Amino acid sequence: MVQIAVIWDQGADRAIPLPSYETPGAAGADIRANFAPDFREEGMTLAPGFRALIQTGLRFEIPNGYEVQIRPRSGLALKHGITIPNSPGTIDSDYRGPVGVILHNASNQPFHVAHGDRIAQMIVAPVVQAQFAVVDGLSATARGDGGFGSTGRS
Repeated sequence: MVQIAVIWDQGADRAIPLPSYETPGAAGADIRANFAPDFREEGMTLAPGFRALIQTGLRFEIPNGYEVQIRPRSGLALKHGITIPNSPGTIDSDYRGPVGVILHNASNQPFHVAHGDRIAQMIVAPVVQAQFAVVDGLSATARGDGGFGSTGRS
């Protein structure tokens, strides 16, 4: 098991739960909105088509060789059209700043985010870094250089 060191950001509400796996087989740990004191009571409403950075009140120390991926919650996406535009968002192992989640309202209805709401899920994943080399040619494949939609119905 990988351990992620967590500290509270300045002004964070420490009563908000840390990221947690809601079921024994869950791959993603739910992460919550943690608004600054001036916004806790009102939260934030995302108008249709708009996006905003929602703070979590957390900072992570992720072990070298791992990343944290931030992904949408499927229920919010299906029921309310709430997604993450840069999904999956990546938190690198050498980043120590505040963790925020960019939420986008892809629906035609306003969506309210309350203090403490589960807004996303985070996945801890291993990272492999590659070396890049310029070569004279690439090996041939059946697909070749066929682009978008070249393997079937698009």
